[in-house]
Formats: sequence, structure tokens, C-alpha cells
Amino acid sequence: MTDVVHVLPWALLAALLTGLVEFAVLQALRNRSATANIAALVTIPILAVLLFVVVISGFMYSSALALTATACGLIAIVVIPVVIYLGRRIALDALAADRERAAERSAETSRRQLVAWVSHDLRTPLAGIRAMSEALEDAVVVNPTEITEYARRISSETTRLSMMVDDLFELSRINAGALALTFGPLSTEDLVTQAMETAAPAAQQRGVHLTASSVEPGWPTVQGSDPELIRVLRNLLVNAIRHTPSDHTIEVIAGQTADYAWLAVQDECGGIDPDDLPRVFDVAFRGAAARSPRAGAIIAETGAGLGLAIARGLVQAHGGDISVRNHGLGCRFEVRLPVPA
Repeated sequence: MTDVVHVLPWALLAALLTGLVEFAVLQALRNRSATANIAALVTIPILAVLLFVVVISGFMYSSALALTATACGLIAIVVIPVVIYLGRRIALDALAADRERAAERSAETSRRQLVAWVSHDLRTPLAGIRAMSEALEDAVVVNPTEITEYARRISSETTRLSMMVDDLFELSRINAGALALTFGPLSTEDLVTQAMETAAPAAQQRGVHLTASSVEPGWPTVQGSDPELIRVLRNLLVNAIRHTPSDHTIEVIAGQTADYAWLAVQDECGGIDPDDLPRVFDVAFRGAAARSPRAGAIIAETGAGLGLAIARGLVQAHGGDISVRNHGLGCRFEVRLPVPA
């Protein structure tokens, strides 16, 4: 009992000093990894116990000191690797949680922006349809030619609304990871031909020329799902047609490297503001002056700003990549896709 009373004040002092040392070490490691902090929390008490026994023994070697040193060593050998492993797991889990929260915040911001943009874009055609329908219903318009024109404009606005709804549905499937893709070898020539056939009427209306070529002796083959890849090319072509002046040319070019095949849509739109280039594929992004067409350009009414976002989502679902840069008289959108094994 006397020995315990004698040792107790020194044990309390050692505990206090250990706590102070741990606090100082943790302060020094506050910007380091969780693994380093947890390792320090475990290692310092073990060393403190060993040092305390050495001091209490009067720095004299004894069986008790040997037993204590052996016990501390074994504890350190077993515990410290476990602590390092757990520290890394905790750090990785925390990092993953932070990334998930950041992704959720980004997705929520994108959803709010999308709702705001689409709400605005839906109101415009709906207001036009309502006004023309009321004019027809109230017999404000009675001339057969005007009635035909109103019917044509109502049909045009309805088609525009339908396309916007289709884009929203496609984008929601992409964001939800609900795309059902059937992969197989596809000829880029077939993809380009079908996409150009779809975009040809709009190009003809705008007075824009469409051309296609391959830099290889033959057209490359890619691994993918043809409806989605055709939609990617169609969206890129429609986007290029919207901003290219009449009597200018849009080229679709194909090529291949050792690692992937590529398809490029190259227009003569006048270029994209360099500050806007990193945001071109963002949902609902249009840019204050995203394109700068030269005199004579025909500017189409803008859509909901979903076409390029959909193109990026579909390309990424194929394990590919899409990029844009200013090139020559306009800009170049390039899609890189995997080739069949």
C-alpha cells in the first residue's frame, strides 16, 4: 500500500505530462492525415508507460522492467499496424464521404439551374401556342392563309416542346445511370451518314454545307451503341448548324490512333470565348457570347442548353471522352471512343 501511495503522485504527473505531449503532437499534426494522428494517439501512451517504468525503477534493470518493456514492445508491434490500417480506412471513408457530399451539392445546384432554365424555355413556346390558339378560337384570324400559318407555327412550337421533353428524359436517364446500352462493333461511316441525314434539313434551311471524310484509308470501327452515338453526332451537328453562318461548311472527320477512334465536328462559327470553353458541356450553359459569328450569320433560336450535356453523358457512358477547342474559323468538337478488342 505504501508503494502505491508513493507511486501515485508520480503516475498522475506522468499522465498529465503524457496528455500535454499528446496535445502538442496533435497540434503539430493537425494538417496531416488521420493515420498520423491516430498512430500518435496510440504510440505516445505506450512510450510514456515504458518511460515511466524506467524512471520509477531508478534506471535500474530488473525483471519487472524487462517484463514491462517486452509487453510494451509486443503491444506496439500488434497495435500500431492495426491503427495505421484503421487510420487509412477512416481517412479514405471520410474522403469518399466528402466527395459524395460535394457531388450531391453539385447535382442539386445543377438541378436547380436546369429547372430555372427549362421553366423559362418552356414558357416561351407555351405562351406562343396559347396566344395563337386563342386567336384561332376567337376567330381573330379568319384569313385562310393566316390560319394555315398559325397552324404551322403551332406545330413547330409543339415539335420544339417535344424535343425539349425528350432531351430532359434522356438527361435524367444519364444522370440516374439508367441507360440500357447494347455494345457492339460499329462503323463510324454508318454513324456519320445517319447523323448527317437527320441534320440535313436544318443545314439546308440555314444554307450550311455538310461534308464528311476519314483521314484513314478506311473508316474506323468503334465499340458502342449506335442509337446513342448517332444522337451524340446529331447533337453536335445541330449545335454547329445553329451557330454557323450561311454558305459556310461543317466538316465531320474520322480518324484512329493506337488506343482509340475519334470523330470530330468542325464548324466555321467564329469561335467560342476562351473563358466559356471549360463550361460548354455544362447543363443549361449558353454563355453570354458563347459564339461570335461573323456578319451574315443566321442565329437560330436557342434550345434548353441540354444537347452538349447529353452528348457528354452518352460519350462518357461509352467509356469515351469529348472535348472542344477553337480551331481555324470556328471550333472543333472531338469525340474519342474505344475500339473493339
